[in-house]
Amino acid sequence: MAESGWTMVSKMKLGVALGSGGTRGFAHVGVLQVLEEAGFELHAIAGSSMGALIASLYATGAPVHHMEQLATHLPIARWMDVTFPKMGLVTGVKLHELIKILTKRKTFDQCKIPLAVVATDLELGERVVLTEGFVHDAVRASIAIPGIFVPHRINQRLLIDGGVIDRVPIHATRSLGADFVLAVDVGLFDRLPPVRHVFDVIVQSIDIMEREIFRHRILDADFVIRPELALMSSTTFHGIAGAIEAGRDAARKAIPELREKLASVEEAARGRS
Repeated sequence: MAESGWTMVSKMKLGVALGSGGTRGFAHVGVLQVLEEAGFELHAIAGSSMGALIASLYATGAPVHHMEQLATHLPIARWMDVTFPKMGLVTGVKLHELIKILTKRKTFDQCKIPLAVVATDLELGERVVLTEGFVHDAVRASIAIPGIFVPHRINQRLLIDGGVIDRVPIHATRSLGADFVLAVDVGLFDRLPPVRHVFDVIVQSIDIMEREIFRHRILDADFVIRPELALMSSTTFHGIAGAIEAGRDAARKAIPELREKLASVEEAARGRS
């Protein structure tokens, strides 16, 4: 039974911003599970890269326990299609088809709550916030890690990983009408895991860059949850269950403080009205 408590901030529209981080991003599933169990209603959700995938599944109606089962049991062969490296090592065709199925071929206006997916325009160097069209196309663009996945073209724009320019899409979430933005950051921090192969070289180089960009933007979030993922690599598929549990653990610890912060923001808003 869900824990009550949302009524004390019933006028606040809670939005969640899910950040990039490769397979570390499966921690988002655990965070969403705990928010639901605690009775929090999400009014908007946005994501970059892996965060975009999890956000899109949630917004198109996938139960969070199904998301966990999928994450821990889906064989890598179902979505990995290696190609001759011209614009990327993986074509992404299999993954695109999988996302299409998982999001039920829905468009953004068919989502149960407002959704935004962030990508990066490779040719213009701009952040692109996608809120129209098919969800699976937007997610395929947002997860296109440079050098690993072939970029994805939408409306004549060549798009890559949203995390390159906006690791945790706080502003995109607020633009959906959220009064209070909860950011979930699963990026690498003080230490980096050992480099084992070319995927690690590419991904960890991007992680380092993202860290510097995000250092200032995090201040725009109303509340931040950072799951303890230690030295879990962004490219490993051996620690997914642990990542989900880390998300649950971080969210459970954060719930009391989150309730207090929501209440204080609600009270301040009343005072200004």
